[in-house]
Amino acid sequence: MSDMQIGIFSVGDVTTDPTTGRTPSEHERIKSTVAIARKAEEVGLDVFATGEHHNPPFISSNPTATLAYIGAQTERIVLSTATTLITTTDPVLIAEDYAKIQHLTDGRVDLMMGRGNTGPVYPWFGKDIRKGIELAIENYALLRRLWREDVVDWQGKHRTPLQGYTSTPRPLDGAAPFVWHGSIRSPEIAEQAAYYGDGFFHNHIFWPASHTRQMVALYRRRFEHYGHGTADEAIVGLGGQFFMRRNSQEAVREFRPYFDNAPVYGHGPSLEDFTSQTPLTVGSPQQVLERTLSFRDYAGHYQRQLFLIDHAGLPLKTVLEQLDLLGEILPEMRKGFAEGRPANVPDAPTHASLVAAAGGARDTTVHAADDVTGARAEDAVEVGA
Repeated sequence: MSDMQIGIFSVGDVTTDPTTGRTPSEHERIKSTVAIARKAEEVGLDVFATGEHHNPPFISSNPTATLAYIGAQTERIVLSTATTLITTTDPVLIAEDYAKIQHLTDGRVDLMMGRGNTGPVYPWFGKDIRKGIELAIENYALLRRLWREDVVDWQGKHRTPLQGYTSTPRPLDGAAPFVWHGSIRSPEIAEQAAYYGDGFFHNHIFWPASHTRQMVALYRRRFEHYGHGTADEAIVGLGGQFFMRRNSQEAVREFRPYFDNAPVYGHGPSLEDFTSQTPLTVGSPQQVLERTLSFRDYAGHYQRQLFLIDHAGLPLKTVLEQLDLLGEILPEMRKGFAEGRPANVPDAPTHASLVAAAGGARDTTVHAADDVTGARAEDAVEVGA
């Protein structure tokens, strides 16, 4: 793993290809996500992340199933969410699900917590969108306890109390998955990330550099305020977007109909205006390389860079070609991010680094008596035939 983690994230949109008029089926899109993740590992990327949406036109519900399936078909790449809906998903379920994926993938998993950007999801899961920030804060505080304490007694405002509860399985090697807090516009989430000393992921794909600078600077200041280290030592991740071809004219010509028609972009600013105002880069590999390295000008040295490339109706063949091109410039991108990087700037946390920081791996299995028979697993006696 390099100093800088470089990877991709998917929102899982099902969008009509404007050049052919064809819309993929949900089945196609789900299987394509797996193919893209496998290709990401093949070309040398460090991270594959998937979002969480529970409504059409997305196929990214149940990211736990997706990541576990991908984990079984990969060996090295870190698997992440982008994001986990801490507001509408029960923290007890999150604790269980991602600890299980930790074990299945030998630690290759982390999470990006977020509130989500689809308002109707709240009532679908019995929650009130007006309580979004409260839910994010309370649920995450509980999740941390569930991963760090073997037996939890808890009471809050937004779910039923817990009495003597043990979340199973316990985190692998005694180290909980690393958590990033994802936010585009909420300073409260940057504050939450800083308070706990967690990572802050600013998905600035639709926002100008000035906004990113403010959000990241706020997180860094508050990280230092809470005593986790200097502002330079805060753990920052950024989003990004690109479309590459061998020459910039070809890239612009091919991507323009996708930009002009995709629901996420279409009928707004021109492609030229959007690329000048946001991190979207449409051009040659060299242009993508130079633009990406320039993110440090307003975010400082950071730890994780994730790109959105499988969206807007782009066919799978084209997305895989984008990954091949990214793989070609990956060594130069790693080299560029390493240049001038101060010695005190930490690497992106990994399972191995978290275990080492905790003093080494330990088995945290809780051998508790069950509620029915009073038997303990370690006292069970095999009965012969």
